[in-house]
Amino acid sequence: MRLPHLLSVCLLLSTSFLFAQSAADPEPGPGFSIDNIDKSLDPCVDFYQYACGNWIKNSEIPADRPAWQSFAQLDESNMEIERKILETAAAGGAERSAVDQKIGDMYGSCMDEKRVNAEGITPLKPELARIAAVKDKSALINEIARLHLVGANALFNFYSNSDLHNADAVIASIDQGGLSLPDRDYYVKDDPDKVEMRKHLAEYATELFKLAGQTPQRAAQSADDVLVVETLLAADSMDRTKRRDPKNRDHKMTREDAAALAPEFYLNQYFVAVGAPNFTEINVGNPEFFRQVNGVLAALPLETLKTYATWHLLNSSAPWLSEPFVEANFKLRQALTGQKEIQDRWKRCVHLVDHSLGEALGQRYVEATFGPDEKQRMLKMVDALEQSLDQDIQGLEWMSADTKKQAKVKLEAIRNKIGYPEQWRDYSSVVIKPHDLLGNVQRADEFESKREIAKIGKPLDRKEWGMTPPTVNAYYSPNYNEIVFPAGILQPPFFDKNMDDAVNFGGIGIVIGHELTHGFDDQGRKFDPQGNLRDWWTEQDGKEFEKRVSCVADEYSGFSVVDNMKLNGRLTLGENTADNGGARIALAALERLIAEDKTGKEGESIDGYTPEQRFFLGFARVWCEKQRPEFLRMQVSTNPHSPGRYRVNGVVENMPEFQKAWGCKPGQPMVAENACRVW
Repeated sequence: MRLPHLLSVCLLLSTSFLFAQSAADPEPGPGFSIDNIDKSLDPCVDFYQYACGNWIKNSEIPADRPAWQSFAQLDESNMEIERKILETAAAGGAERSAVDQKIGDMYGSCMDEKRVNAEGITPLKPELARIAAVKDKSALINEIARLHLVGANALFNFYSNSDLHNADAVIASIDQGGLSLPDRDYYVKDDPDKVEMRKHLAEYATELFKLAGQTPQRAAQSADDVLVVETLLAADSMDRTKRRDPKNRDHKMTREDAAALAPEFYLNQYFVAVGAPNFTEINVGNPEFFRQVNGVLAALPLETLKTYATWHLLNSSAPWLSEPFVEANFKLRQALTGQKEIQDRWKRCVHLVDHSLGEALGQRYVEATFGPDEKQRMLKMVDALEQSLDQDIQGLEWMSADTKKQAKVKLEAIRNKIGYPEQWRDYSSVVIKPHDLLGNVQRADEFESKREIAKIGKPLDRKEWGMTPPTVNAYYSPNYNEIVFPAGILQPPFFDKNMDDAVNFGGIGIVIGHELTHGFDDQGRKFDPQGNLRDWWTEQDGKEFEKRVSCVADEYSGFSVVDNMKLNGRLTLGENTADNGGARIALAALERLIAEDKTGKEGESIDGYTPEQRFFLGFARVWCEKQRPEFLRMQVSTNPHSPGRYRVNGVVENMPEFQKAWGCKPGQPMVAENACRVW
């Protein structure tokens, strides 16, 4: 039931369930260095390759990762810190604090691989028996509710979210769901990679059903049943490009109307079974999904639906069962990402604790890594970027004074969250036992599911965070109108207190600018300062804006990535707009800092590069990356972010400031003939 509904637009799409961590850092390290540069190349021909060439030559993707970039390198060092915290907590005695008991026993139960292997499927048998005992479709919805509480994504999604038209209120929401592969296209398209992935899913499901005790023949039939159900669900799911527009997910209705929309879902019964508070209004993200799947549920045999429910229980539990389950689960991830080896168990266990008890672990992480000085430096830089964006907006020739006035109100209303929450989450009601891994996982998931559901009908808690402190990422939330920077990302190469301002503005400065710009990208602009879905633009300004973002969409749609697959410029439009705007306002903030520096030091060259050149080099360093072809194909299909090469080159070819800094001339590849600019 955990959904990232708070994290509408992140710096890097999280695919943590697919990511595996490496045991050692390949060289070069995560920080900025001119040794990463391939000086044999012309920066005006391919700036990404120029700035990252030597890094690419000297770096290898670790066997247990699908990709390697700054985010992964920084995550490595963060995990080492978390490991020490968790090992200390796990080894502690009766004198441990409540926080250390929770995180220590969760980690310890995960690391007790011998016990987990000895237990096999036994910990899952009570839940399997519940599904097996179901006698009719009405009773099955109670088991779907149970699966949702313990973290299995079966049939559809139910969660709480801020009201799109009254952001201070939290309402119930239901939406499409129930798929095992990353996207609907994996089921409905016949591209070779999609067909192949369906075969891998069938093989994986067959193996899990066999491990659960079915005969090989019955297991194969069960896997076929799963593919039938999920293909039908996918056919009625909205594609992710269309889903980017909040207006396509805005369908508030009464609880009774929602229940009448799809009687075979037994929604009123489901709401009781899942423990939802009494409510009268609900947002239905995709009404057509429920209308169409209603007929699917009516037509399919009960046993097929029970098999489907059993599958989602097995699939969600597999990583925390015995070794054969873990290996089968990894094989599917391997097919999706090209990852060669599974990550070490301690790293999987660190991620589990971060996922399950993230703000408990986060308390100890912050104590070890993040002090008030770092927070103040970040706040100062955020202020500089906000001033820069304000000046950019006020200087736009295509925007009217009325819309500029409203944009300024929204910008000034953006909340800034740096490092960690003001108030830590209370996990005191979560029972964590030293030797009960699956039970711990399920109880932690149930706690979080019920915590989310309990928000329905209450005022929005604007102090809440949607990422844990060790996370190497950042986000903007249009519902909250806030930018959030966990402590985990505020380290090299994003921010380095020992590096010059030009590099830092090219790193964390562009990250800040990126998140701020999300408030004014093609979807963020549709929300007002309070987070309501409201059009505050004049009609003419809206048309001018759409003309400019269409230029960006067309530009990125022309980039070929792998196997002749082109980027989806509309899927990636929000992130590309934020990249371009973030770079412009970060550079403008740096230029203002240089102009105001009376010592002249800010304008000095370092290592033979001007501040402006070092700004762009710092920017490129953040996005130096290597990805396995399988993973890259999946990213092109599902990720709203462009690959690193295009995040860099797509931005700089639109910037006259870049061309001036590097002496590029018209006709060179890094000089767009028809440059795009929104912000």
